[in-house]
Amino acid sequence: MVTILVLALLSAVAPLATDMYLPGFPQMAEDLATNAASVQLTLTSFMIGLAGGQLVIGPLSDRFGRRRPLLIGTALAILAGALCVVAPNIETLIALRTVQGFGGAAGVVLARSIISDRTDDETVTARLFQVMTMIGGLAPVLAPSAGTGIVAVAGWRGVFAVITGLSILSFVGVVRFIGESLPREQRSDAGLGPLWDSIRQLLGNREYVGYTLVAGFSFMALYGYISASPFVFQTVLGLTPTEFSIAFGTNAAGMMASAALSARLVSRIGPRRQTGFGLVLLLAASFALMACVLAGAGPMWVLPAVFLTLASVGLILGNASALAILRAPLFAGTASAVLGAAQFGLGALVSPLVGLGGEEDPVPMAIAIVAAALLASACFWLLTKAETAPTSPATSPPQSL
Repeated sequence: MVTILVLALLSAVAPLATDMYLPGFPQMAEDLATNAASVQLTLTSFMIGLAGGQLVIGPLSDRFGRRRPLLIGTALAILAGALCVVAPNIETLIALRTVQGFGGAAGVVLARSIISDRTDDETVTARLFQVMTMIGGLAPVLAPSAGTGIVAVAGWRGVFAVITGLSILSFVGVVRFIGESLPREQRSDAGLGPLWDSIRQLLGNREYVGYTLVAGFSFMALYGYISASPFVFQTVLGLTPTEFSIAFGTNAAGMMASAALSARLVSRIGPRRQTGFGLVLLLAASFALMACVLAGAGPMWVLPAVFLTLASVGLILGNASALAILRAPLFAGTASAVLGAAQFGLGALVSPLVGLGGEEDPVPMAIAIVAAALLASACFWLLTKAETAPTSPATSPPQSL
């Protein structure tokens, strides 16, 4: 269980580094003598580094093992985070955030790969992925309120100090509890050189592509909500900041609860069936949300629809991610990298789209979530089929976590 906690922390640091410093944006613009658009680039650059880092670190881990890239990437994130604390201008901060995202990608991509290395049963893998989803779900619950408190006490630089501290804690956890999960005899000769050959092989695997897109579009629905909810809940629905924090935390708790329930039931109701049920719920909830928005309904109608939307994502993400990676046992690192890049790439894409109508228009958010639900469902029903995932051809038995 300690191993899972460490892996979950590694996966959660990146979302925290994305959301926790948002309350400090106005202060950052004033301190660094810049504008809001430039400050926003620090978030965009982090997301670019996070997506690109996964595409580099994942394939390298298939060749050199998981532990060394994980330690090097986390150390790079620590260094970049510490330098963010003392960044003298916005240009330097933007560059450092790219490096921080690149290094932090190691925790995101390799946490999934380590679990895949140590299990070859899809129900066990799905259960562990759901446990990580549940634990990692604490990040969006804690980030807004924690960030607001830190900015009030220590300013926006204090937020980066806290993120750096969490990265240090992750590094210590890896050193103490995470051993090498990929034996030398199971490593691939592939690395950065033949990266595109590995990716082409993955993209030729219809099942892998299907489940990757299911996870990616579900993540897109989640990020559409995260990006728009501060404005929709407060400006449109009229919630106070305290009420917004309660609603945001309640929705995140619903996502965690559904992931926990899925982890308990996955041995009885397989990961594919749970994914299918989650998609049906996501479709129903997203269309209900759209109807509420178009009708100009108040919080008593909109908030339950949003809650069900987040709960359905909790059922989908862990199961679909496990099913995707288990379809590529020879390239688990690369498979995890493409999966992560798809998720964060689609998340970065939807973030500006939900604001196209301005702060007082919730329709773009509803459209984005409905579109993501439809695309995820189409990929599930058209590209995947009910069959047992192939087990890894490893010569040694899976290790226990």
